[in-house]
Amino acid sequence: MDEGKILVADHQGAFVIKLIGDVRVTLCVAFDDYVEKMLMASNFHSVVIDLTEAVGIDSTTLGMLAKVSIRASQRYGYRPVIVSTNPSITRLIDSMGFGAVFDIRTSWPQTAEDLISLPVVHCGEDIVRQRVIEAHRLLMSMNDDNRQRFTELVTTLEGPG
Repeated sequence: MDEGKILVADHQGAFVIKLIGDVRVTLCVAFDDYVEKMLMASNFHSVVIDLTEAVGIDSTTLGMLAKVSIRASQRYGYRPVIVSTNPSITRLIDSMGFGAVFDIRTSWPQTAEDLISLPVVHCGEDIVRQRVIEAHRLLMSMNDDNRQRFTELVTTLEGPG
């Protein structure tokens, strides 16, 4: 699979997050930091998540995406748009219950040219583990299928290190 990356852009509070390739846990810290800053921006008013070039998304990244929608809804009463033109990615996000928290679109116009790539943030294992746990807890809170799917993983990660 293609190495994953996350590109981001902001124009006066309208944010775009674009996942490309196979997006994995290696980007979770940078992605989570960006999401926190985005949601705290005083001019935040919208976010579109573009999955049109994603070929794989791990469960930690899915949890971070869920965080975007859940927090945007709680704080602003806003339901983000997620765009997926790849049928396998669309099936994946549907299976996670994303239709309940995102406005899912299966077509997309041209994207902005000025997206920048989030870097991999090198940090301690404890920080990554806490971000992975948070992401999976968010997925688990969305529906019973997710709770069953990820309970064992979260229990293992929370166990004695």
